[in-house]
Amino acid sequence: MARANEAVLSSGTGVAAPSSGKRVPLISVSALLCTVTIAVNFMLGPLLPLMQSQFSIDVSAATWVLTAMLLGSGAGFVLIPRLQDIVDDRTMLLWSGVLLTAGALIPAVADTYPALLVGSAMLGFGSAAQILPVGFLRRRLSGPSVATAVSVLIMATGTGVVVGMVGGGLTVKYLSLSTFFYLLAAAFAATTAALLAVVPHSCPASSSRIGIWGTAWMIAWVTLVLLAMAQISDWGNVCYLLLAVGVTAGVAWVLAQRRSAAPVFDLAMLKRPYTTTACVASFLFGAVDAAFILLVSYYTQTPSEVGYGFGTDALGTSLLILPFALTMFISGKAAEHVVQQGRPGAVLAVGAALCGLGLVWLAFAHDHTWQYLVGSALVGLGSRAGYSGSFAIPQLVVDEEQAGMAAGIPATAMMIGAAFGSAVTTTVLSLAYIPEVPGVPQSHLYTVGYLIAAAFPAGILAATALSSTRHPGAFKALMKQDT
Repeated sequence: MARANEAVLSSGTGVAAPSSGKRVPLISVSALLCTVTIAVNFMLGPLLPLMQSQFSIDVSAATWVLTAMLLGSGAGFVLIPRLQDIVDDRTMLLWSGVLLTAGALIPAVADTYPALLVGSAMLGFGSAAQILPVGFLRRRLSGPSVATAVSVLIMATGTGVVVGMVGGGLTVKYLSLSTFFYLLAAAFAATTAALLAVVPHSCPASSSRIGIWGTAWMIAWVTLVLLAMAQISDWGNVCYLLLAVGVTAGVAWVLAQRRSAAPVFDLAMLKRPYTTTACVASFLFGAVDAAFILLVSYYTQTPSEVGYGFGTDALGTSLLILPFALTMFISGKAAEHVVQQGRPGAVLAVGAALCGLGLVWLAFAHDHTWQYLVGSALVGLGSRAGYSGSFAIPQLVVDEEQAGMAAGIPATAMMIGAAFGSAVTTTVLSLAYIPEVPGVPQSHLYTVGYLIAAAFPAGILAATALSSTRHPGAFKALMKQDT
C-alpha cells in the first residue's frame, strides 16, 4: 500500500524520484508553505480589537471575521485534498497560492468590513493548502527522505503556530491593519513562487473523478455544523436547529457515499485498523487546542481589577502560551516514529494523557504566569504527538494516489473538533457573569472549563482502548504485509 520506491513513483506520477540535490529545496518550500498557512490561522484572533476600532463594529461583528475564516477552512479541507489527488500538484499549489494572496489583498486594498469578511473566508479556504505537502512529498521522495520530510513538516507546524501567535500580537502593537494584510499577501506570493520554482511537473496521481454533487453536499453539511457551533453564544436555539440539520445531512451523506461510484472520500479507508480512531482523535485534539487557547486568552486578558486575570494584551498572552508551540518540536517526530513501528495506540494514548494532565493542572493552577508555562508545555507536547499520530496512521495504510484523501479526512475532523471545543468553552464561560461587570465570566468557570476540556482527551483514551481491544496487533500486521 504505502509504496515508496523510485520505480513505483515514476510509473504512478509521471516523474522520477528527485535526486538528493533536489530534495532539500523540495522539503524546504514544503515547510515554508506549512508555516505560512498555519500561521494565518493564529494571527487574526489577536487582531479583533484592532478591527473593532478601525471599522467601528461590535464584538459580535468582529467575531464574524473568525467565523468566515472557519467556514472557509471547512470547505477548503473538504475540497483541496481531494482535488490534489486528481489534479497535478503544481496546479493545486498555484490555485491555493492565488487564493491566499487574493484573500490578503482584498481587505488590504478595499479596507472595509465586507472586504475583511470576504478576505477572511478566502484565507480560511486557502489555509487548507497546509496539507498539500503530505501528498506531493509522498509521491516525490523515497526511502528515508519521506521520514525526513515528515519531521520537517512537523517542525514547520510548530513554527507556524509561533509565528501566528506572536505575529498577530506584534501587529496590534506596531502595524496598521492594511499594512499587515499587504505583508501577508507578499508572503503568500513569495511562497507560491518558490513552490512553483521547485515542485516539478507531474501527471495527476489518480485517474478517478470527483463527485460534484457529493462534494457540494459535504461542504454544505460541514458548513452548517461549523456555523452552528461558531454562533451558539449569539443565536441560541437557532444553532441547535442548524446543528441537527447539519448532522442529519452528514449521516445521509455518509450513506450516499457508500453507494456512490465517485465518492468524495473513500469511506472504506475507515475500516482499516486505527483509521477511524485516528479521525476521532483528530476531532478531539482539535477540541482540546481550541478550548485551551480560548480559556488562556480570556483569563489572561481580563483586567486584574475585576478580581482575577493579568490584564495582558494579545502579545503577552501569546508569550505565555509559547511553550504550547515550542514543545511541538519535541514530540512530533517521536510520535511519527512510534506509529511507523506499528504502535499507533501508544502515540494517541500518551498524547491524550499529556493533554489531560496539562488541562487538569490549569484547572487548579492558573493564578500565576509560571503555571501557564507548565500547562501550555504539557498540552503542546500531547497535542502535537496526537496530531502526528492522527495524520500518520491513514497515510501508512493507503497508496500514494490517495495521499490527499487520507490527509483530508482527519483534517476535516480536526476543523470540526476545533469549532466544537470553541463552542463548548464559550458556552461554559457565558453561564455566569460578575454582577458588577457584565460580560466578564465568574472566575470559577475557568476551573469548570478546563475540567470539561479534560474530558476530550479522556474520550481519546477510550477510543484507543476500544481499538486495541477489538484489533490487537492488526495495525502492525497490516504494515508488515505492505512492506
